[in-house]
Amino acid sequence: MEESRVALLGIMVSEAEAVSRVNGLLHEYGSYVIGRMGIPYREKQVNIISIVLDAPQAVISALSGKLGMIPGVSSKCLYAGK
Repeated sequence: MEESRVALLGIMVSEAEAVSRVNGLLHEYGSYVIGRMGIPYREKQVNIISIVLDAPQAVISALSGKLGMIPGVSSKCLYAGK
């Protein structure tokens, strides 16, 4: 079994139509989620989501990649030291 890592996944959603797809993916990977914080920044019409994960590297990369393929969504990961 692959070793799990702790990661912070930052997500920016700039298209309202993308919100349901983002939430669907986060639900799909919910067993790896330690915590979640969402901030709607209405002035700039963007939603900012922070997700803390404890998951194998491959799972974190897969989630980030799937999120990044949704139009109007960008995501980046920050990993804790091993």
